[in-house]
Order: sequence, then C-alpha cells, then structure tokens
Amino acid sequence: MARKEKKNFIDWFLSSQGATSIAVILMGFLIGTLLVIAVGRNPSGLFTAIGQSLIGKAGKNGAWNFRNVGETLAYSIPYVLCGLPMGFAARVGLFNIGGEGQYIIGMLAAQAVAVCIPSFPFQWLVCLAVGLLAGALWGGIVGILKAKYKVSEVVATIMLNYIALYLARIIAFRMPAGLTNRTYQTAPLAKDALLARFLITNSNLNIGFFFMIAACLIYFFVMEKTKLGFSFRATGFNMDAARCSGINADRAISVSMAISGAFAGLAGACVLLGGAYTTGRIIQGMDNYGFMGIAVALVGNNRALGIFLSGILFGVLKQAQSIMQGMNIPKEITFIIQGLIVIFIALRSGLELVRAYRAKVLIRKEVKA
Repeated sequence: MARKEKKNFIDWFLSSQGATSIAVILMGFLIGTLLVIAVGRNPSGLFTAIGQSLIGKAGKNGAWNFRNVGETLAYSIPYVLCGLPMGFAARVGLFNIGGEGQYIIGMLAAQAVAVCIPSFPFQWLVCLAVGLLAGALWGGIVGILKAKYKVSEVVATIMLNYIALYLARIIAFRMPAGLTNRTYQTAPLAKDALLARFLITNSNLNIGFFFMIAACLIYFFVMEKTKLGFSFRATGFNMDAARCSGINADRAISVSMAISGAFAGLAGACVLLGGAYTTGRIIQGMDNYGFMGIAVALVGNNRALGIFLSGILFGVLKQAQSIMQGMNIPKEITFIIQGLIVIFIALRSGLELVRAYRAKVLIRKEVKA
C-alpha cells in the first residue's frame, strides 16, 4: 500500500505544473544560497533581505520597515502586467516576445498625454487608457501579420521591439521642453498625470497596483469563462482542429495579440506615471520589463494566479537587491536565482518524458499481470 501511495505521489508531482514550479523555485534559491557561501558571505543575509522585502521585518528581533513591502509591490506591477501578455499569447499557441516593444509604445503614448497636454482632472486615467490602446495597436499589428500573412510572430515582435525603442527616442525628444542638454531627459510630467500613492506613502506603491489586480481578473475571466476565451484556448491546443470545428482561428490570433499588447501598454503607462520618472523620462534604453515578463509567465504557468504570484516573487528579488548590498552580498545573486528558476522551468519538458516512460512501464506491468 505504501508503495502505491508513493507511486501516485510521483505521478502527481510529474503532472502538476504548480508543484514543479514550486520545486524549481526552491532549487533556484538553494543554488543561490550555495553561491553566497562560495563568495564568502553569510547566506542568512540573503533570506533576511528577502524577508524584509516580503513582510518588512528584519529578522526575528529586527525593526519593521514597511517601505520595503511597498517597493516590492511597486516593482511587481510591471512584472505582472508584462507577464500577462506572454501568458495570454501562449494560451493561444503564440510566442509573444514583443512585450518590451508594446511596453515602450504604451509608455510613449502615456507620456505624450502627460507632457503635451496641460493638467486637467483625471489626466492620469486618460494617460492609462491611451497607453493601453497604444499597446493593443502595437500587438494587434503582429496578430494581423500572423493571421493574414502567416508572418512569424517571433520575428515580427523582435523587429517591432527595435522600431518601438528608436521611434520612442525620436518622438520623446521632440516633445515640448524635451532634450535641452546631454542628459537625454524629456520634459516633466503634468502633476495630474501622476498616479496617486496609497497605503505606504514613503514608497512608490501607487494605485497602479489595483489596475494590475484588475488586469489579472480580466485575464482569468476572459480566458476561462467566456466563449472568446474558449476559442483562444481551442486555437492554442490545435489550430487546425479549431478551424474544422467552426472557430475563427485568424480572429482569435489577431484579438489575442491585441489584448496581450494592451496589458504591456498598461504596464508602460503605470511605470511612467507611478513615480519612477517624476522629473522627466530619461531615455537610455529598454527597461527589460517586457523581456522579464516572459520569465514571469513561464514560472506562473501562463495562468492568471500563477503570473500574479510569480510577479510578486520577482518584485521581492528586485527589492532585495538594495538590501543585500547593505549586507555586502553581491546583488547579482538575485539575477542568478532568476536565471536558474527560468532554466529549471524550461527543463520541465523533461519531466513529461519521465511521466510518459513511467506510464509505459505501468502498462507493461499490467499486461504481464
């Protein structure tokens, strides 16, 4: 009996994406701990920094500092919102590597409203809406190219990432009171365009957090509870079978990429208006939130709740970097942990081979019996 339960547990573990995600996260932290020891530092500092970022308390007898929690949640906003585009497209059988370009276009559109239009009530809401629509347009272009002309979404999104980056530089520098010296700094944003901070006022946590939660709920509802979501999932499972069953797969591809772009565009607007660039937008390069969103979606298994929790995890690691530096622990350790988690997640397909092999062995035993 005990042997049978063990066998069932192994099969459950191999088939559970949630369980394997937790396992690879623990493996990433384990190797990160060994790296901290290898560089001659106390590994407890790593977990102290993570604890401060997560709950705001420095150790058992340490002081509370909720600012760290606020910063963690603020960092989580773009991670989650940029994870949703990758996850949403993946459920439709697409690989959206263009989250960074859609993020940049959303930020640029929001910036145009925040800089070129004088302050007016609820200007921040208009900026968010414009950023969302701009991201949807940028993602929709890829969807149309894929659906109508069979252009690879990977190639199209990579090219559009660079177009968005350099287009943003050209346009941003030509906004009123833009580039005036060699600091590459654009005009300041209108005060009414900034997102209000809440709960933890001495941090960058702002009401964009509520829009992030709303985006996760919309993701779940559309994908799991609507006919449109069913057409998305059916297209992702088997595009030819979906077409044969009467589903308009081309429309599913186009609409799903537009929705994916909307999430990324909202992320760009939230970062811009959330306090990170209150004195102006400094143009130096990509923020990489769009690319990190791919890792967030992979760890979160392309599910709304998983992406939310994964984004929080990446936010914790991001905030822990500054705390670790104060403890003389290299902040690069957190980047290594993130990379290891993604590598282990990517290797999860190997578990499918193990599960298939175990199934064959069990069938052979039953046939012999």
